[in-house]
Amino acid sequence: MTQVLQVTAELFPLLKTGGLADVAGALPAALQAQGASLRLLLPGFPAIRHALRHETLVAPLGYPWGEGRAALLRGSLPGFDGIPAYVIEAPELYDRPGNPYHDEGHIPYADNHRRFALLGLAAARLAEGLDPDWRPDVVHAHDWHAGLACAQVAASRQRRRTQARSGFTIHNLAYQGTFGAGAFNELGLPPHFWAVEGVEFYGQVSFMKAGLQFADAITTVSPTYAHEIQGAEQGCGLDGLLRSRSAQLHGILNGVDGAVWNPATDGYLAKTYDADRPEGKAACKAALQKTHGLAQDPTAPLFAIVSRLTEQKGLPLVVDALQDLLDGGGQLIVLGAGDARLDAAFNHAAARHPLQVAHRTGMDERLAHRIFAGADIVLVPSRFEPCGLTQLYGLAYGALPLVHRVGGLADTVVDCTLEDMASRHATGFVFDGFHTDAYRRALRRAFALWQQPEAWAAVRDTGMRQRFGWNDAAKRYIEVYQGLQR
Repeated sequence: MTQVLQVTAELFPLLKTGGLADVAGALPAALQAQGASLRLLLPGFPAIRHALRHETLVAPLGYPWGEGRAALLRGSLPGFDGIPAYVIEAPELYDRPGNPYHDEGHIPYADNHRRFALLGLAAARLAEGLDPDWRPDVVHAHDWHAGLACAQVAASRQRRRTQARSGFTIHNLAYQGTFGAGAFNELGLPPHFWAVEGVEFYGQVSFMKAGLQFADAITTVSPTYAHEIQGAEQGCGLDGLLRSRSAQLHGILNGVDGAVWNPATDGYLAKTYDADRPEGKAACKAALQKTHGLAQDPTAPLFAIVSRLTEQKGLPLVVDALQDLLDGGGQLIVLGAGDARLDAAFNHAAARHPLQVAHRTGMDERLAHRIFAGADIVLVPSRFEPCGLTQLYGLAYGALPLVHRVGGLADTVVDCTLEDMASRHATGFVFDGFHTDAYRRALRRAFALWQQPEAWAAVRDTGMRQRFGWNDAAKRYIEVYQGLQR
C-alpha cells in the first residue's frame, strides 16, 4: 500500500480561496478508495487549527532561518474521517486575519517565503521519519505554496535521510511564489540549490520552479494544459524546464465531488432536480431571480459568472459585449471579487440595469450552488484555464458552459455544432481566439439555441449526464505514485 502525504495550503470545506481547495478536499478520499494510505499536511491557519480534533504533539520544528520553534501536531479534521492530518502550529506565522496569503489590504505578507518554507520543511521531516508511527513513500505537493517540499525531499535524499519520492501538481503556473534572492538564505536548502538547475529564477527564488525542478513526477490538472505550458505563450517563463521534463509531466483532469456538487441532493437549492427530473431547475431560476431583484421572467436566458474577477478569466470580454447580452434579452448574475475595474464595471451595469444584472462581491459557497442551479448559461471565457471547475459545476447543474477553447475547458466542453448536436455529444458553446468578436459569436449561438427549447433541453440533458468524478483521476495518480517506486 503506497503511503502518500498530501501537502496543501487550502482544504475544502475548511479553507478555500479557489479551486485548489476543492481538489485538495476531494482527492484524498478518492485516493484512499483506490488503496492508498493518505495523510494531510497543512499550515496552521486559524480555520484549520481550530478544526483540528484529537490532537497530539508529534515533534517540535525548528525554523530554518534562526530563532523560533513551531510544533507539528497530528489529529483529525471534520469531513476527513480515517485520514489523519498534520498541522503546523506556528501562530506568529499563520494566525492572521483574512486571506491565507495576503493582508486585508490585499498586500502579500512580506514573510510568505518563511511561512511556506516551513510547510515544505515539515513535509521533508515527515519523509525522514519525524513521526515514528508513519512515514510517506510519496510526498504530493500542491501548487507553489508547497513547491519547496519537493526541493527539501530531494535534499533529504542527497543526505541519505529518506528514500521518499515527490510529486508536484501545478494548479496554475501563472502564480509562482517568487521572492528576492536574499530569501534563499532563510529556506534551509543546501547552498548548491541556488542555481539555474535549482530554485533560482531570473535572480529570484521561485517556489514553483522548486517543485518543477526537484519533483520526481509533475502533474497538472488537464491534458490540454499539460501540452500548453510547454509552449512560450502559456509557459510563464518555465516552458523550457517543462519541455526538458516532459517525460515526467502528466495531465490528469480534475474531477467533481459528487457529494458536494449534485443538484439531486443539494440542500442549498430551492428545489432539487436531476437529468431525469429537470423540472426543479425552473424553481431554482425563479428563486434566484426573485432573491437578487432580477425580472422574474422564465423566458429570459440567465447567464452567470462565479469567478475571481481577473483578466485571466476573460471577464473583459464579458464587459465589452455586455450590451449584446442585454439587448438579446438576457440576464446576468455575477459572484466574485478581485480586479477593482471589473468589480466597478459590473456594479455600474447592475445599477443601470437592475432587472437584468445583479452583482454580489466576494465568494459565498451557498450562493454559488444556487447560481449554478438557477442559471441557464455559465460564462467561462478564460484567456487560459489549467482545468476549470466552474464549467464542470455548470454541466452538473444544467447550466450550459460558454468557454474559450483552452486548457481543461477544451477537454470538457463540446461545442454545439450541428454534427455534435445530432450525435448527442454537444454540451455547451466553445469559441476560438481570445477576442471580443469570437466571444460575441458564441454568445449569439447561445441565444439562437435558447430559441429552440427542445434542442436546448437535449443539450442540457447531455451535459447533466456527463461524469467527471474523482475515481478515474485517482487511478491515474496511483499509477504515477507506483511508477515512482519502481
